[in-house]
Amino acid sequence: METTQVTLAVRGETSPGEVIAVVGSCEALGNWNHQKAVILHPGGDDGNLWTTTVTVPKRVLSKYRYFKGFFLESKSAGGPCQVIVNMWETHHQPRTMSPTGIEQQKNTDEVKCVDSGWLTCQTEIRLRLHYSKTSPVSITKKKYKKSRFRIKLTLEGVEEEGDDEEDALSPTSCHKTTTLEISMISADGYKSRHSQPECGYALEPSQWTEYSIHTMDPDNLELTFEFFEEDMGEHVVQGDAHPGHVGTACLLSSSFAESGKDNGVATLPIMGRNSRQTIGKVRVDYLVIRPIKGLQCDMSSSFTRYWKKRSALDVGHRGAGILYRIKFRENTVASFKSAAKHGAAYVEFDVHLSKDAVPIVYHDLTCCISTRKKNDKTSLELIEVPVKDLTFDQLQLLKVRTNINNWNHCIPSSIPEHVGFNIELKWICQMKDGSWDGNLSTYFNMNTFLDIVLSCVLQKGGKRRIVFSCFDPDICTMVRQKQNKYPILFLTQGISVRYPELMDIRCQTTQIAISFAQSENILGISGHTEELLKNLSYIGDAQSKGLVVFSWGDDNNDHENRRKLREQGIDGLIYDSKAVWSAGPVCSAVSPLCHYTMTFALYSCLHLLAQTCTGPYRKQTLLTIQPVCRCNFIQHHKSDEF
Repeated sequence: METTQVTLAVRGETSPGEVIAVVGSCEALGNWNHQKAVILHPGGDDGNLWTTTVTVPKRVLSKYRYFKGFFLESKSAGGPCQVIVNMWETHHQPRTMSPTGIEQQKNTDEVKCVDSGWLTCQTEIRLRLHYSKTSPVSITKKKYKKSRFRIKLTLEGVEEEGDDEEDALSPTSCHKTTTLEISMISADGYKSRHSQPECGYALEPSQWTEYSIHTMDPDNLELTFEFFEEDMGEHVVQGDAHPGHVGTACLLSSSFAESGKDNGVATLPIMGRNSRQTIGKVRVDYLVIRPIKGLQCDMSSSFTRYWKKRSALDVGHRGAGILYRIKFRENTVASFKSAAKHGAAYVEFDVHLSKDAVPIVYHDLTCCISTRKKNDKTSLELIEVPVKDLTFDQLQLLKVRTNINNWNHCIPSSIPEHVGFNIELKWICQMKDGSWDGNLSTYFNMNTFLDIVLSCVLQKGGKRRIVFSCFDPDICTMVRQKQNKYPILFLTQGISVRYPELMDIRCQTTQIAISFAQSENILGISGHTEELLKNLSYIGDAQSKGLVVFSWGDDNNDHENRRKLREQGIDGLIYDSKAVWSAGPVCSAVSPLCHYTMTFALYSCLHLLAQTCTGPYRKQTLLTIQPVCRCNFIQHHKSDEF
């Protein structure tokens, strides 16, 4: 193939050790692989003009994007370098060139339409202080009982022995790639800072305070909380270098790995400044986010923040819906096809894992199994069992009985390619009274759970329109940080008379849900129609902040309610209205098991059932049985647009 040289130039400011690079669709530009990207060289009077010359195919359209990041040494000899993508261009259509001359220079241009990167090789540690249960700070020393505190987090253990001045300026230095960001989220909005005042920030009962640490050395950090009295008053000593400083609490990041948990709560003693005595304790909520194992995202496209504005989309709730008087059961491929046939742009369904880590499509966290007593063949007893405690094979044995003998068990093998998927990631929630959804206080490891589901969708999703959603804000955060392609919506019930209040502050109102979605830079929220109808202004408020707004709930089944929401410019409506989705003969269940629907659409769509499945979980997911409800879940779609 005939080639030619092209000089690329772009202007951009960088931090110490950071570089600008280019990645694109041809081999010379790395085939969208960030590890094979081409680094540009700084120049110009201010050092902000970055250029490079590459050899590309002549008269062939090449696509490319710029990004800022760190290029680090490989962990293994001869291996690819490790690349941290800090910011990258996410235009829906990437830059293009089709050179014809011997050497051409692309016009100098500034980087525009940028978005934050994702976790490629680094780990993110989140430390949170909040009043979801009680005050995170508990003081036992009488002297400080009535004091209000400001808190500052400092990081230690980053610089290694032998670091000299030259090494400190190297882009491979660990301490240059460790960053700290502080977020403060409330119903009134959010603030994000990369630096802290000398005495830190005050804690507020209505505020969620979060420290986000990106690091290449997640097991070798000393995280120290410094406590300062907010009203120092008479306790200030003249000439004190640290006025109002009363104590410290230290947390070693290695304790996360030792505990075997990636999320939880650590209770730390607060040690007095001038003594070895404790003056109280602090409860620190932590979350560790790791890169997806065995999978690398490319940089060809990103829809994490992209949404094409149009009239409200109809989303079929669990396919055709949860109403019993319909032809097709909820959460089955037949139900999804029925919804698509009747005009649904997307179908919504719930995904979680079986005991042996196979993704399944099923709504409830628990299911009921009917048992007969040994000497009584007529009476049945229902036993409620968590779905996570049953293997895929065991779940396949569960049946739903109906009074229609010829009910359609031959589930169609594909979903129309124009139908998008709204995949709700099922996770447990804690109520304000301390109880847990499904009585499950423990669940899967978050990183493992998401690695399995995201790997399958990323590998087999093709160009179908896919939007994730979840009621758990941490899951939303992790989906955003672990991959760079698919968007996620934060599901929120807000203030409701139908559902119990949730423990997590971020889940308690639609207003704070909006602030959370903004702070995490996710696509938007899916609000509960019950609250949206009472506060229609929330829709415009969220959209004015760059968020997409869907709605869910039984109220959406009413045509008049949908009309009101459409008038407000809602982006999507999730509902199962019988008037829209149902068709055909009535199918009513005679078994009490119907409430806990046992028809599992087990998809080769998530392709853990497919024989082509690769990656670290392959041994767990290759099955020896032929699934009853096997289907080609993910189909290619002609358009990249959402």
